[in-house]
Amino acid sequence: MTTEPTARPLPRAPLGDPHLRRLVVGQGLAAVVDALFLIWLTLFVLELSEPGIATGLVLVAVALPRAVLLLPAGVLVDRLGPARVTAGACWLRVAVLLALGALVAFTSPSVTTVALLAGLLGAADAAYFPAALALLPAVVPTGKLTRVNGLVQGAESGGDLVGPAVAAGAIAAVGFEATLAGIVAMAALAAVALSTLIRVVRRGEGAGDGTGPDATDGEQINSVRALGAGLGYAWREPLVRAMLAAVALINIAVVGPVLVGGAVLADQRLGGAGSLGIVLSGFGAGSLAGSLTAGWRPPARRGWTVVGGVAAIGAGMAALAAVTHVAAATAVVSLIGVGSAFLGVVIVATLQERVPTRLQGRVLSLVVLATVAFDPFSYVIAGVLLPYGTTALFLVCGSAVLTCAGLVATSPAIRSLR
Repeated sequence: MTTEPTARPLPRAPLGDPHLRRLVVGQGLAAVVDALFLIWLTLFVLELSEPGIATGLVLVAVALPRAVLLLPAGVLVDRLGPARVTAGACWLRVAVLLALGALVAFTSPSVTTVALLAGLLGAADAAYFPAALALLPAVVPTGKLTRVNGLVQGAESGGDLVGPAVAAGAIAAVGFEATLAGIVAMAALAAVALSTLIRVVRRGEGAGDGTGPDATDGEQINSVRALGAGLGYAWREPLVRAMLAAVALINIAVVGPVLVGGAVLADQRLGGAGSLGIVLSGFGAGSLAGSLTAGWRPPARRGWTVVGGVAAIGAGMAALAAVTHVAAATAVVSLIGVGSAFLGVVIVATLQERVPTRLQGRVLSLVVLATVAFDPFSYVIAGVLLPYGTTALFLVCGSAVLTCAGLVATSPAIRSLR
């Protein structure tokens, strides 16, 4: 696998360069906006209608275009460049949020109208996620990618941790309109910060090696062929294939069992459904710690770190089968959060460094797809296994992840990764 230069070396310390600061601030704000808006949207739809199918409809309206458009968005990133697509997606978010804010302030929008606007936000997310990941190696020196990824993903974990409480508290204090106005303001600040990087990345491409998004080759003649080239590359490269498979399996084996099985576990063993919030806060805290730790102390042997991270997640899932107290469950779920976040930082930074620049949008869109597209299957698996009890659910899922760790360890491409 070839490693192509992705950024000019910068002489300053991490975040000492203003471009890096704008990148981290912009992507961090965008992550916080996502966390806050999801809670705002859920509570607003509940305000419009009774709990039930309406809430699910709106959340599906966000998730469906996001999943469907991710891979075409990866092609777009490689065609137009990550900076342009990131900025465009950010400003589309701002425009949709402003439209929603106007409807909330001056009309009584229907659930259908809210769902349509939520679908546009899902489309913006589909473009933003792979573009934002591909933007990092275009701005960040290769040696600092792990650290900056840790900061950005730490902001995302922090938003997930405090977002529900902040959004709910703001709505209770100042109402839906004022809270949405604050979210729009943060989204606009993120868009401004990230838009300033377009010129920086364009200069870097001009001084590069001709492999940037403006380079023309046979695969850019046809979008379908371009997408096929990205998929083919991911399949042929053992390192990329192993990492994508691990991410997908972890998503399938963890998301549904923790959310669905965790709710049943809390009700049956941990003193009531209210304890689920405490347990899930442990996951958020663990994710924040894992992201920041991976950024602060990048591992020297990345391959075995990937194996260890997968194994830690599997061990945590299996351990949930035996917990009977809230404190123990919270500690175990925190371990899962640490492993997931640490693993995420290492995998993303490794792919940013090693995937050729002209293919990064497509390959990184596969990473995002592996983290979001399999949620429905994960919920189905949890539903199928739950009748056999939470012990069986967590043991089966934990064993599957531990088996994945063993398979990943057999890959020479993973074991030799530094």
